[in-house]
Amino acid sequence: MTSKRSLLTTLIVGSALFGSHTSARESDLLPSWNNGQARQSIIEFVTRVTRRGSSDFVPAGERIATFDNDGTLWVEQPMYIQLHFALDRVKTLAPQHPEWKDREPFASLLKGDVHAALAGGDQALLEILMATHAGMTTAEFEAIVRDWLATARHPMAGRPYTEMVYQPMLELLTYLRANGFKTFIVSAGGIEFMRPWTAEVYGIPPEQVIGSSIKTRFEVYDDAPVLVRLPELNFLGDKEGKPVAINQHIGRRPIAAFGNSDGDLQMLQWTTAGPGLRFALYVRHTDAEREWAYDRQSAIGQLDKGLDEAQRNGWTVVDMKRDWKIIYPFEKR
Repeated sequence: MTSKRSLLTTLIVGSALFGSHTSARESDLLPSWNNGQARQSIIEFVTRVTRRGSSDFVPAGERIATFDNDGTLWVEQPMYIQLHFALDRVKTLAPQHPEWKDREPFASLLKGDVHAALAGGDQALLEILMATHAGMTTAEFEAIVRDWLATARHPMAGRPYTEMVYQPMLELLTYLRANGFKTFIVSAGGIEFMRPWTAEVYGIPPEQVIGSSIKTRFEVYDDAPVLVRLPELNFLGDKEGKPVAINQHIGRRPIAAFGNSDGDLQMLQWTTAGPGLRFALYVRHTDAEREWAYDRQSAIGQLDKGLDEAQRNGWTVVDMKRDWKIIYPFEKR
């Protein structure tokens, strides 16, 4: 028999999701999540901020939720997907640049030695990105990204990268939007690398995608106005840059923020420092069989300071192995 408390929760959540004339069972919410503390903390937060008359009620226009992308919404192992794109672009462009055979980091890349190519650190990575992401119009770059995603496959799973997204997080995005939230991506990844596909994959339109960018310049080609991508960094949307970008692009402090690494820490700190009820969640990669297991010592997606901060402040930490029934959408088929 359903208890009064669970029935009340069901009615409240159902009303928030579907209006006063439709109810929904709490068990139907977030179906790919196991019924644990992480799932319950999400439902409790959403219920409290959407319940009219509650002291925690937040008007729909102020229900802003921000999400990191790499490692939070889709895979980032064994290498950031945008870096895979850049490496493939190096191979495509190599015939136009014979000098790359003797010039690092390109020489090592063309030999297939990614580790050696990236030994130069941020400077080497920046040089690779500028060489592969600039020198064309914004429309041309969008077409290049779309074409690459249509054929590229994850090196270990053999699946299109757009299928390597986390089904529980897709459900979370849908759940939040059904409750009047506006969902944004705030990523260190390239803003114009993400915008061509986020609406189709996540339901997040391009104007709600925030990320790193390179400089662009207005020009006229054959009587047509275009924006040309220049080989110069404009903004890095990582760490301290995330709250700055949120303020510039959204103009509101989020009431909920979701990430998976130390690169997201400042976004979660800034979100939870605001007045009223706030929510912060870290996705912790703990499933070496279905995905990858990494956190404090990882060179990619390191979660060290952020994990300590989450424990101190009582933020929600998702244990992928324990909290998620499935990882990817194709597991449902």
